[in-house]
Amino acid sequence: MGEVALGTGSGFIWDSSGHVITNYHVIRRADLNNINVAILSPKTPSNDRDSEFKRTVYKATLVGYDEDKDIAVLQLPPLSSLGKKNAWETISRAHGSFSSLGSENSIPPIPLRVGQTALAIGNPFGLDHSLSVGVISGLGREVRSPSGRPIPNVIQTDAAINPGNSGGPLLDSSGRLIGMNTAIFSTTGSSAGIGFAIPFDTLAYVVTMILREGKVVRPALGISYLEGSRARVLGITRGVLVLDVPTTSKCYQAGLRGTLRSEQGITIGDIIVAFDGKEIDKEADLFKALEGHKIGDTVTLTVSRSTVKDSKDSQDFSTDNLTFKDIKITTVLQSSDVVKRTDTKVAGAIN
Repeated sequence: MGEVALGTGSGFIWDSSGHVITNYHVIRRADLNNINVAILSPKTPSNDRDSEFKRTVYKATLVGYDEDKDIAVLQLPPLSSLGKKNAWETISRAHGSFSSLGSENSIPPIPLRVGQTALAIGNPFGLDHSLSVGVISGLGREVRSPSGRPIPNVIQTDAAINPGNSGGPLLDSSGRLIGMNTAIFSTTGSSAGIGFAIPFDTLAYVVTMILREGKVVRPALGISYLEGSRARVLGITRGVLVLDVPTTSKCYQAGLRGTLRSEQGITIGDIIVAFDGKEIDKEADLFKALEGHKIGDTVTLTVSRSTVKDSKDSQDFSTDNLTFKDIKITTVLQSSDVVKRTDTKVAGAIN
């Protein structure tokens, strides 16, 4: 999956308060003190069609972001010079339907269908406010976020998306926002007719939470695990190997075991092989299983547990000679910010 280039990108005004939505990967390496947003605003009426709008660059600040969904929210400065109580309302109206956005109630009432018209607006190769037209080529696709986690239910379109289009809106033929252009599949780095957009319902959920809470909080197991490629080296061909289960985790109270290293050797941790009966082959499967749940939900994990307490302590450690038995553990999902990355004692990833 190819990402659109960093450094420049697109975005759109979300509400009359001057919030701008873009992709997180557009701003993740940016100087947060030097984020510039170029806006087209109406000029005084003129007979010259090319002079209907003026381009103004504003300094923006970062409100919050969700790396797992590749979404960032920026804040434009107040524009008292416009002489209006809601200064950014004038600008958002100039952008059409965006002025009515900002809540889950704005979700287009007509379900998306393969074959319907899709319009992508953005800044490809630095060409401001370019429009490309295509169709929705597929629904329910999946792309990988900057954090490595999958983003589900993504819209596929053949509307041209090129470097600089990331963060721009994807509209239907009525001008309603249906997604945010995010990634392309290409061997050249330019449009090959396969582009992907984060759907509006995902945008609405994440943006609303960032504006309300200042961050995005999701249900999590509160554990760290060994990343897939490293697990395969150890001979773990299915499931997710648990590395650390902090005492603050609900999974600790439920009896989930992490991997331990001592003078006697290595005690291999539990390997999660199913989540509420759904098979878990890799960490992406675990992320998908969590998507449909909320904080406080009770879930059942099936884990494969080694019957050997201490395994050999060697650089060539492998699970090939170990025996396992499957057991079930019932636990409660907790807030994703309860366990911090710094709480883990073994290299891996937090879930």
